[in-house]
Amino acid sequence: MWLSSRAVPSAELAIPARKFVALCLAIGGAVTSISGVVSFRRAGTTVNPLTPGAASSLVRSGIYKLSRNPMYLGFLMALLGWAFYLSNALAFVLVPVFFGYMNRFQIDPEEDALASRFGQEFASYAARVRRWI
Repeated sequence: MWLSSRAVPSAELAIPARKFVALCLAIGGAVTSISGVVSFRRAGTTVNPLTPGAASSLVRSGIYKLSRNPMYLGFLMALLGWAFYLSNALAFVLVPVFFGYMNRFQIDPEEDALASRFGQEFASYAARVRRWI
């Protein structure tokens, strides 16, 4: 995002209170992601996104009542904050790229593993709680 904003300075945007918005999104993203990690730790299950099949329990409490992927949601919020801070149109274009990549290459495989491991329990949870927000 930083490189793209530097490569095309003519795409700079005038965003009022950009630093304040960026800071709020970054803090909100950090709180959201950390809440997800804390919920996993309390449940005694893995936080490692590379081994979703190793999950020992399906976490549905805390922040997981609002989002099935609060850690990724927090990262998305932080990236959006970074885009606001950079105030460049190309930086904003890269936010949906992250969103699409995470859905296809991280969340879909994780949810397949959880569906396989927890069956109807996960299906019921997924029907009640949205993937992002």
